[in-house]
Amino acid sequence: MIQPDKLQQLAKQKENSNRKFLMRLKTRMPKDLDVVVQQLHKNIFSNVNCLDCANCCKHLGPRITEKDIDRIAKFSGLKKQSFISTYLKIDEYRDYVFQNMPCPFLLPDNYCSIYEVRPKACQDYPHTNRRKFHQILNLSLKNTYTCPAVFQIVEELKKIYS
Repeated sequence: MIQPDKLQQLAKQKENSNRKFLMRLKTRMPKDLDVVVQQLHKNIFSNVNCLDCANCCKHLGPRITEKDIDRIAKFSGLKKQSFISTYLKIDEYRDYVFQNMPCPFLLPDNYCSIYEVRPKACQDYPHTNRRKFHQILNLSLKNTYTCPAVFQIVEELKKIYS
């Protein structure tokens, strides 16, 4: 697996070829793309320990929904407004996000102190096990800079569909 500290440089080196490949994939989408991506996700994540990396928790500010706020505030023993004022801000898209990164709930050992109630965006990340993968190809390109598993999935897709 790619070391998290080497990922940015490698993703930058491959960005143009990855972008071209993913755009070609979007225009000529294979019928089995979802099945292939989900199988790659399963295979790659069977050998990945996200706690070795936690780049997503260190660098990506997830969108926090009202349901997330209610759930996390209750879990944290805070009133909703107190949780919002302590941890959240509104971004340029008018969504709640964390005021600062890394995530305020990321522990030094890369464990999440609110894992049981973490935001839906965190639960779904990196989105490579979802249906209609073709709809998030641009996001997947961006995620190659953050998640070693996404980078590897894109590299494997290139082998299969090139």
